[in-house]
Order: sequence, then C-alpha cells, then structure tokens
Amino acid sequence: MAPLLLIALLLGGVWLWTPDEDRSALEARYATPPSRFVEVAGLRLHLRDSGPRDAPALVLLHGFGDSLLGWEAWAQDLQADFRVVRIDLPGAALTGSDPAGDYSDEHAVQLLLALMDQLGLARASFIGHSMGGRIAWRFAAEQPQRVQRLVLLAPDGFASPGFEYGKTPEFGPGLGLMAFVLPRVAVRLSLAPAYADPGRITDEAVDRLWHLVRAPGVRDAMLVRLRGWVPQDPTARLGRITAPTLLLWGEQDAMIPVANAQDYLRAIPNARLVTLPGVGHLPQQEAPAASLPAVRDFLLR
Repeated sequence: MAPLLLIALLLGGVWLWTPDEDRSALEARYATPPSRFVEVAGLRLHLRDSGPRDAPALVLLHGFGDSLLGWEAWAQDLQADFRVVRIDLPGAALTGSDPAGDYSDEHAVQLLLALMDQLGLARASFIGHSMGGRIAWRFAAEQPQRVQRLVLLAPDGFASPGFEYGKTPEFGPGLGLMAFVLPRVAVRLSLAPAYADPGRITDEAVDRLWHLVRAPGVRDAMLVRLRGWVPQDPTARLGRITAPTLLLWGEQDAMIPVANAQDYLRAIPNARLVTLPGVGHLPQQEAPAASLPAVRDFLLR
C-alpha cells in the first residue's frame, strides 16, 4: 500500500507543479508597444512611458503581485493630459528579480530617483496602490522636492490586525509552496478578496496575473520580499510629506480596511480622503470609471 501511496503523491505533485513560463513568450505577449526595457541602477526595468513628453508627469506604482498592466484603464485616460510612466517594480512581472536581491523600500526609493533622473523628470506626481502606495509615500517623504502631488490607493503602512511593528510577520510554512504549485484557480481565488463584487473579476485579469507571477524568478522574489518585510510605524515619515495628498479607498476593502485612512489623515499634513461605495481593494481595476474622476480632478487643480 505504501508504494502505491507514494506513486499517487508523486503523480499528484507532477500534475500540480506549476513551472515558470518562458520569458521570451511572456515579453511577446505582455511587452507590446509602448513597453520598453531600460537599465536603471543595475536592473532591467520594464516600463511604459506614454502621453505628451512636455506634459506634467505621473509615476504609477502597482501593488504586491501585480504589474504595470493593472493600471491600463487609468493610463489610457490619463495619458491625454499627462506623461504617464508605469513600471513593473523590482521582483514583479517582466522586470523580474533584482540581481542584488534587494526588495527593500529604501532600494525602491533609490531606483525611482535614478529612473526620474534618467527620464529627465525634475518633478512628478505619484500614484501608488497598496504596497506601491507605501513606496510612493516613502519617496514623497524622503524626496519632497521631486513630488508634485501624491495619490494613495489603499496604501500599505500602518499595522493591520495580526501584524506588529518591528517584527517580521509569520506567514506559515505553506507560503513556500507558491514557488512550485500555483494553479490558475488559486490565482482567481486570491483575487476574490480584493473585489467587493468577485463577479467583476475578468478572465483576462486572472490570466494576466497567473502568467506574469510565473515570470522567471518572480515567485522567489515575492517570497524574499515577504520574508524580509518588517513593519515600522510610519507616522514620523508621513509627517514629512509636503505634497498635497489624495487618499482613495474602496469602502468594501477587505485587505486594507478603509478605517486605516484615518491614521493617514492624522499623519499627513495636507491630505484628504475620497471613499468609493461598493468597491474593494482594487479601485483602478474593479471600478476604473467610478474611481478615476476624483483622481483626475485632484491632479488637474
């Protein structure tokens, strides 16, 4: 019986095993124009740079596990009036793993500074979602002279229930299985809590996430980022932000609750909040038409 059980387990492992995808195939599918790759601070960075070159610049930073393509609906609209720069952050999608293995916020800030210099952007407005929101406000706090306006969509930063400042979170031993087993259905299930209405999740969104999270080295980079993350009280840094700031939050956000917005309003000197009824953690994807007007109005003031 034992040999049969072992054979069954091995066959099951082979069936569930989800290898990385071929990079050239992924780039042919997802790095279509206006995508390009640039060398920045030793990293081959995937970006899209659209809109008039002489228009006010926007830098868009995605959340954990996402990619620059998650901004597509917003970018298509905003590029009429702005120079829109979107990147795949280090360890994500077609940028892939960082040769230095550094996924800290400090490294991301230095990368963004180098990218702005390389693109000739003296100043830009920043839009960041979730983890990308944390990197955006961190940049705004440390480089205030380079940030014109700041838009934060359900930003990460303040400790949520189950997380403690100064302590690496415990994610459990099952997390490491993601590097070997990641069926498409698991990706759809992981997206569901990010939507107020999971019925709005499209097959295209699931396919994109499933393919790009299996870009070579990305899953390992995600694990390194998670295991190296130590939450820190952001209050002092947030107090150094001088840019006018818009907080945008889905009222049905089940991942970073809208109640956290009050912490940001107390900490950031010049911030205001817009909430979106019937919207979850991904306003720019779940409800782009409903979420964009407040952002556009804020940016064009």
